[in-house]
Amino acid sequence: MVSLLQSLLRPFSTGIVPSGNAGTIVLPTISPTLVVPEGAEVATLAAGCFWGVEHIYRKYFGNGKGLLDARVGYSGGSTVKPGYRDVCTDTTGHAEALQIVFDPTLVSFDTLVDFFFRIHDPTTLNRQGPDRGSQYRSAIFFHSPAQRQTAIDVRDRLQKSFYPDSNIVTKITPIENWWDAETYHQLYLVKNPDGYECPTHFVRTQKSS
Repeated sequence: MVSLLQSLLRPFSTGIVPSGNAGTIVLPTISPTLVVPEGAEVATLAAGCFWGVEHIYRKYFGNGKGLLDARVGYSGGSTVKPGYRDVCTDTTGHAEALQIVFDPTLVSFDTLVDFFFRIHDPTTLNRQGPDRGSQYRSAIFFHSPAQRQTAIDVRDRLQKSFYPDSNIVTKITPIENWWDAETYHQLYLVKNPDGYECPTHFVRTQKSS
């Protein structure tokens, strides 16, 4: 069994879960389809329907601004290799999430997390706009102790300066697993520009009142 301290200090490249008499199963925590160059880092964020989250991050941080690649997928649950229909039942424990490879010399994790808190409503529990269920929860799955501390610091900063009248409910937890969503979900709003986009996904420029 892996202790909490060991889980916080180990590299977050795989997740470990008990598997009865078979020992343990090592689960992926980084998308196998992402290329992570030397010096790059990975961030995993859940902010509701992953179509809009991917689209807005690519819009603001793509094209040489730090985002090197991204995938949408499922994280934080107990079901192995879940599919979209499974996650939509709200029984797998997984959140719809975005995984980003970024160049920290061009954009910091702090900046990405600050943006995260501004492009969705982190004060609504298991809901974004009309989308309801734990799969739409607000969550940051950290890949290192440094990311955990930065996420906490940014959350606390934005709680005071941007959401003073509503409690942020975003969960900040270690990454334990990652599963790529089906191919048709990747770059969905690029392929389907008139497709559904959650109305909560926009950049907030004024604090909540």
